Amino acid sequence: MRDVFESQLKTLKDDMIEMGSMIEKAIENAIRALNNRDTELARAAIEADSEIDEQEKKIESLCLKLLLHQQPVASDLRMVSSALKMITDMERIGDHAADISEITICLAKNNKNVNLKVLHEMAKETTVMLVGSIDAYVNKDLDRAQEVLEHDDIVDSLFLEAKKEVIQLIRKEEDHGEEAADLLMIAKYFERIGDHAVNISEWVVFSITGKHDKNY
Repeated sequence: MRDVFESQLKTLKDDMIEMGSMIEKAIENAIRALNNRDTELARAAIEADSEIDEQEKKIESLCLKLLLHQQPVASDLRMVSSALKMITDMERIGDHAADISEITICLAKNNKNVNLKVLHEMAKETTVMLVGSIDAYVNKDLDRAQEVLEHDDIVDSLFLEAKKEVIQLIRKEEDHGEEAADLLMIAKYFERIGDHAVNISEWVVFSITGKHDKNY
């Protein structure tokens, strides 16, 4: 019976790694599409969202099966319950990649080369957080998870810079108001991706230590 349980736990870990790879690719495509106003790549990121949703359902089903049939305890229980929480945040990251890509398509149609410099930095920093949170889970790395938690302040500061850039852009180029608002929305999505990476890392910490800073 234990051998079956161990095999299912390994499947869970592999499925989580796969979902992590899927959202990393979706974000990478969304960022490249935004930078190059590449509508084809943006559509690829949007289409990937349904695959990410299916992966979430697959993992959720496996977790519930483990909880109901195997009744895990201690660290095994924390691993399974943490995975259930993490996939919600991972799925929402996929949603935000699609959201960014939808705005990118609109920007490309308008044919106006309007940019916020800080967006490139936000994209880089949120990617660091996302990759770090997934790596922390895969390797059960408490220090890596902590690094992601501490990184959140950087992304929050960059979002404040983005708001300032938008105000300056509107003042200088009044006819770019709609595009500026779209870019601010993209900045907000990047900030949310950072928040979800933080949530993932907090559940990694819980899976290892049994402690969680927030009450759920």
